[in-house]
Amino acid sequence: MDPQIPDKLYFKIGEVAELTGVKPHVLRYWESEIGTIHPTKNRHQQRLYRQRDVELILRLKDLLYNQGYTIAGARKLLRRKAPVPLAEPAVPALAAPQPAAVSKPVTADGQMVLPLGSGIDRRLLEELRHDLSRLRESLTNAP
Repeated sequence: MDPQIPDKLYFKIGEVAELTGVKPHVLRYWESEIGTIHPTKNRHQQRLYRQRDVELILRLKDLLYNQGYTIAGARKLLRRKAPVPLAEPAVPALAAPQPAAVSKPVTADGQMVLPLGSGIDRRLLEELRHDLSRLRESLTNAP
């Protein structure tokens, strides 16, 4: 279950640690190693995280602890594409239209069929399938 992130402009490092389950020293380490986490600092030099920073930290935690990425692999993935918030999966933008020669890009059971050498990262594809599955589930369980 994904934690609910309160609707606030800024979070102190202790709040982020509590929300994400990641200790403050680990948050500071990730900030220095990943390069995509950029909390601002107040006049007392305390880190102030925005909601998108918290979402990115949750995404990073999932990559490292659940999906088995290394710090270097997670850094590469996070820099390559915009992070998808865990609480609200985004529907990916469609790429250029498929050439007419590719027939039936989706099987009858909804599985995507990719031509050989399509260059799509398998892990990214699995991520998208997972996000779409969660979105479908949330829509069917909506009141």
